[in-house]
Amino acid sequence: MLDAPARAIVRIVLIIVGVAITLYLLWLLRQPIGWLVLATFIAVALSVPVNALNRHMPRGLAIALVYLGMLLVPVALGAVVIPPFIDQANQLADNVPQYVADTREFVRENDTLRGLEEDYQIIDKLEEQARRLPERIDDAAVVLGNIGLGVVNSLFALVTILILAAFMLSRGHVWIEQALALQPPDRRVRLRRVLDRIGEAIANYVGGALLQATIAGLLAYIVLTILGVDFRAALALLFGVFSLIPLVGATIAAVIVGVVTLFTDFPTATIAWTIWAIVYQQIENNLIQPQIQRRAVDVQPFLVLVAVLFGATLLGVVGAVLAIPAAASIQIIVKEWWDYTHGVDNGGDGDGGGAGAPAGPDAPAGGPPAPAESPS
Repeated sequence: MLDAPARAIVRIVLIIVGVAITLYLLWLLRQPIGWLVLATFIAVALSVPVNALNRHMPRGLAIALVYLGMLLVPVALGAVVIPPFIDQANQLADNVPQYVADTREFVRENDTLRGLEEDYQIIDKLEEQARRLPERIDDAAVVLGNIGLGVVNSLFALVTILILAAFMLSRGHVWIEQALALQPPDRRVRLRRVLDRIGEAIANYVGGALLQATIAGLLAYIVLTILGVDFRAALALLFGVFSLIPLVGATIAAVIVGVVTLFTDFPTATIAWTIWAIVYQQIENNLIQPQIQRRAVDVQPFLVLVAVLFGATLLGVVGAVLAIPAAASIQIIVKEWWDYTHGVDNGGDGDGGGAGAPAGPDAPAGGPPAPAESPS
């Protein structure tokens, strides 16, 4: 038999080995775990329209209609946005030789630039590249084809995530009820309240993000209308959709729109758009998004900004998107745990789903049976 110190050492070693093995398995399974997290987020976000439609039709049909509407959004966006960009690219390829000719004329009229041209033949090199531009566009098509392989892999991941989310939407509420049934009555009430609040926070976050994207799209449309940019509706829609990505979404869209402004009134429209985009990006990141999400998920603006920064650093775009609902969920869990450890019953704050009923034996007769059975 091992003495007490030896048993303690063996126990510590086994704990360390177990933790190391667990962390290693989590690292190996990081991709499917990430898919599960995204699927859970999508399922909770879509549960609001699914539950609303489920009141009037079978749940399976409600899920199918919501998925159909969600999948039609990128298709419609592509139909609106892609053709104008193809037209602009063709126009650029056709007009580059004229741009080079205009540049040559401008250089001839400027003594300093004319001297540089005589020394380095910059215009000749530009003309050579302009003549080769159509070939470069064909090469770009080949590059895009290679990129398409990565897109196919991403689409496979997306389809898998959407299928997982569909299963969660279909049977998730049953799984939750079965898991809660295994808990003591008092703990069951608190867990149900936590889950209800987390679901509400995620749904509110999605609503706040859509409101933020709407604001971004409307403001972009107004600015593009003032600048007289073509395809302003499609570009504003693109700007609004990209604004759903925290921190960097509006910047990416601003660059795309900035390229289009080159063909409108260069350099006036491009400079004006660039200034507006930079100012708006700062206002959105530090004012609009924190204030909207503070009201939507009840998280302070400072914590919203910190959560997005941390999430983006750890997990990139996905982390930035999930950071705010994750922060709200952690805040809800910590608050409920704090109330539980200090004997506070906050069940009467009107959360719905039975969570707001008192947990003591004096619960009203009309309340849910589980809280009425909980000990005082």
